[in-house]
Amino acid sequence: MGAFTASRGQVRAVTDDQILEAYELLAAREGVFCEPASAASVAGLLAHPPEGRVVCVLTGHGLKDPQTAMSRAASVIPCEPDIEAVQAAVLEQY
Repeated sequence: MGAFTASRGQVRAVTDDQILEAYELLAAREGVFCEPASAASVAGLLAHPPEGRVVCVLTGHGLKDPQTAMSRAASVIPCEPDIEAVQAAVLEQY
């Protein structure tokens, strides 16, 4: 609480949909696999753009909530566990 007060921080509300949008954005654009609750700070940043410097702390790994990850991910593409098979599977998608 002392750091919050000293930094003149703010607390703002975001919706579950905004959190899930930030969750997906972090994965797609930054390669960060966090749990949805960790994406709340980024959702707040996107919904309420600040004037100054901001630090968003993401503490929860995406595997803390595997159901959300699986429900929002693209379908799984099976392939053999070698680099050529992975490359072929990825290239088929694009």
